Amino acid sequence: MDVPKLLEAASLLVPEEIATENDITVNDVWDYLTHDEWEVALGLLEELGDVHPLPLSFWEILTSAAEQMRLEKSAAWCHWRCYETRNGIIRADLTLRPATESRRQTPFSGAGVLRPMWNIGNRTPTGEPDLNVASLWVEFTPFMEPGGRSTVRLAPLDPSQWQHLQPGQVIAMHEDRTVGGTAVVLEVQRPASTHTT
Repeated sequence: MDVPKLLEAASLLVPEEIATENDITVNDVWDYLTHDEWEVALGLLEELGDVHPLPLSFWEILTSAAEQMRLEKSAAWCHWRCYETRNGIIRADLTLRPATESRRQTPFSGAGVLRPMWNIGNRTPTGEPDLNVASLWVEFTPFMEPGGRSTVRLAPLDPSQWQHLQPGQVIAMHEDRTVGGTAVVLEVQRPASTHTT
């Protein structure tokens, strides 16, 4: 399917009554589509998808459109949202330790590339901390610096190990044996359903 048809299909999955904080609705998307402004339409659809939970198929369609337009960051974000639709959303306020106190000496990409380990309270049979891997997406900034603080989204490698997380819980990020940062859980949303419509 070509890009305009993909974006039209995604638009049909957005309820007409939802709007962003800037009062953008699916009707605005249709206006951009009629003028062949596909990249703008894709961006608006991504925003609408953040306002109201939409089905997995919506994010899968947007992923295909972004990939066809060679928009790597949008494609990565839509893949991420597919994961969250299937497995739930975990958001946290992460503070990294400064470069003088941790292994990390350089900024890292905020676009879901880093896959650190996390101490989320799980234990091995002998009582030692059992670290769990989760990819990290930094909201609102392309890079995160040592010593920086930002809201992040986590995509666990094994979501079943993270079921006990609650807002307000403090978890620790590890890139090696030492703590590289601490995060306060802000939001935990279980997946709405497993269907793909």
